[in-house]
Amino acid sequence: MKDALNRASIVAAILVLMTSVALPAEYTLGLLAIRSPWTRATPKGATIGGGYVEIKNNGPETDRLISGAVAVAKRFQIHSTTTEGGVTKMREVTAGIEIKPGETIKFEPGSSHLMFVNLLQPLRDGDKVRGTLTFEHAGTIDIEYTVVGMGAKAPCAEPRSWDSM
Repeated sequence: MKDALNRASIVAAILVLMTSVALPAEYTLGLLAIRSPWTRATPKGATIGGGYVEIKNNGPETDRLISGAVAVAKRFQIHSTTTEGGVTKMREVTAGIEIKPGETIKFEPGSSHLMFVNLLQPLRDGDKVRGTLTFEHAGTIDIEYTVVGMGAKAPCAEPRSWDSM
């Protein structure tokens, strides 16, 4: 009886662990694959947050990410980050970001990213944030960003290979 209880406890613990690991979200819009939208938690009083995601164009034509929105911010911006002469510069990209056929673009910390401006509330670790991404040709898709801890460099679970999408 004791062995059966121990085994049941182990199985229950494994199930809890399996369901608590955040698996990367994957979305498809036409021939675009959108993977692992995430953002970092923000401190109370923060007015901006960053959004990160990978987008792969599996189609034969170039598309362009032109805008987006998130439920927790008044404005959404696309930012590019460049380094010139040892100085890193961040700029809003108002014309959008081009995604050529077969190309993957990555919005990630320290690089190009999405900016959530005038946050309506703090972003808390473990929360989900509803949003949209709008593309020039493919249209608009609803997505959900996973909020991970402050200072995180990546979402907590490793995404699958693009080959499996």
